[in-house]
Amino acid sequence: MRQSSLVVVANRLPLDDNAAPDGACEWRRSPGGLASALHAILQKTPATWVGWAGGVGPAPQLPDIGTLRLRPVALSEPELRGYYEGFANSTLWPLYHDAVEPPVFDRGWWETYRAVNRKFAEAAAEVAEPGAAIWVQDYHLQLVPQLLRELRPDLLIGFFMHVPFPPPELFMQLPRRVELMRGMLGADLVGFQRPQAAHNVAQLAAKLLGSEGADDAIPVDGRVVRTGAFPVSIDVAEMRTMSARPYVINQARQLRHDLGLHKRVLLSVDRLDYTKGIEHRLTAYSELLRDGRIKVRDTVMVQVAVPSRERVESYWGLRDRIEGEVGRINGEYGRVGEPAIHYLNQPFDRADLAALYQTADVMVVTPLRDGMNLVAKEYVAARPEDTGALVLSEFAGAADELDDAFQVNPHDVDGLKDTLLHAMNADPADLARRMAAMRKYITRHDILAWARDYLRALDHTGRLAAQVPKQRRRATLSTQQLGARR
Repeated sequence: MRQSSLVVVANRLPLDDNAAPDGACEWRRSPGGLASALHAILQKTPATWVGWAGGVGPAPQLPDIGTLRLRPVALSEPELRGYYEGFANSTLWPLYHDAVEPPVFDRGWWETYRAVNRKFAEAAAEVAEPGAAIWVQDYHLQLVPQLLRELRPDLLIGFFMHVPFPPPELFMQLPRRVELMRGMLGADLVGFQRPQAAHNVAQLAAKLLGSEGADDAIPVDGRVVRTGAFPVSIDVAEMRTMSARPYVINQARQLRHDLGLHKRVLLSVDRLDYTKGIEHRLTAYSELLRDGRIKVRDTVMVQVAVPSRERVESYWGLRDRIEGEVGRINGEYGRVGEPAIHYLNQPFDRADLAALYQTADVMVVTPLRDGMNLVAKEYVAARPEDTGALVLSEFAGAADELDDAFQVNPHDVDGLKDTLLHAMNADPADLARRMAAMRKYITRHDILAWARDYLRALDHTGRLAAQVPKQRRRATLSTQQLGARR
C-alpha cells in the first residue's frame, strides 16, 4: 500500500453502492453527506481515504478515484451491528442530538465500537507517510485520534465533528464518557460546526479530566489541544453549474407544470431521521389546511425522505408514522389527481435535486437538531435568480450563517405555521434581498474555504491549505459522473 501525506478517515468510503457499467468507481453523494462536503477538495488533492466500503466480509479491492486512493476497512456482521447500528447510531447519535430519541446503552456495543475504532486507526497508520496529516471525521470514530497518537506519535492529527456536540449534562450520561473524551482529545485540532460545541468540550475536559483551559485550547497530557468552530459548507460552483444544465432547467419546468403552475410549492429534502423534524412539519402543514389558511388548490408540499439506517430499529416506526400521516393528510384534504403532499421515500441524484430546488417557492428545512444541514445551502446556491424563500430551524448549524432565512423554532408548531405563511406571502423585494445576501455569504464561505481554514489551523504552515484548489472550474468530470449525464 502506497503512503500519503494527507489521509482522511471516515466511517464510509465515498463510493456509489452500485458499480458503474464500466466498473469505474464513482463518488457517493447524498443530502448533507460527508462525501458531498469533501468531494470538491479531494478530487484534485492527492490523498488516501480510509473507510468502510459497505457490506460485510472481506474488504474489496478498489481502484483509485483520480488522485484519491481508497483503503477499505472490513467489517463483519457482528461488528456492523455493535459499532455502527449500535453504539454509533443508537447511543451517540441520539444523545448528541439532544436525546430527541432516547439513547440506548449497551456494554457489548462499546467493546465492539472500541475494537472497530482500532481497526480504522491501524489502517490509517499503515497508509500515512512519516509526518503525514490525518483528518478523522465524525462521531463514529471518536476514539481514533488517541489510538493514532499511540501508534504513530509523528502524525499531525485533526478531528472534525460534523454533528452537534451535546452540553455536559447530556454527555455525562455516557458510561464511557472519559474514554470518549480522551479519544477525541488525542487530536491536535478538534473542529466543530458551532462555537458552543467547543465550549461544551472545554467544560467537560475540566470536569472529567481535570484539564482547565480555554474554549479554544485544552491542556491534555503535557500538550495543548486546540479547538474551534469551522462551519462546513458546499461546493457552490458545482451546484451553480448543475443548476444551469439544460436537463435540470427542463426538469424543473416539467416539475412545475406537473405540480401546478399557479401553486405555491413547499419543498423539504431530508434523510429519513427523527432529528429532521418531519413529523412536526407535517403537523404544521396539516393544521394550515385544516384551518383553511392554505388550500390544496393553491399550495402543495413535496417531502423527499431519503432512506437511512434501515437496519436500525428506531427508524422503522418513524417511517411507518410518517407514511401514515401523509396518507391521512392526503385522504382528508387531497382531491382526485391533486394530493396535498407528494411524499418520495427514495434516493435522488444531484441533477434531480437541483431541479427540485429550482421548483420550490419555499424550502422548508426544520430539523429539531442538526450539526449544519447542507440542504439549506444547496437551495440557496441552486436558485438562478433572487427568488424563493428559505424557512430554517434555529437549531441547525446553518442558522448561525444564514440569518436572512426565515428562522423558526420547529418545536413551536404554531410559530412554524406562522413562519410558513410569512415565507409564502413575503414581498418579492424582501425575498430578493434575503436570497442575494445568503448567496453572497455562501459563495465566500464555500467548501474550499472551509477546508483551507481547517487545514491552515491544523498545521500552521499553510502547506496543507495550499493543496486545496483556489477556485472550482464551472464544469467538472465529477458533475458528469453524478447522474447528470442524460
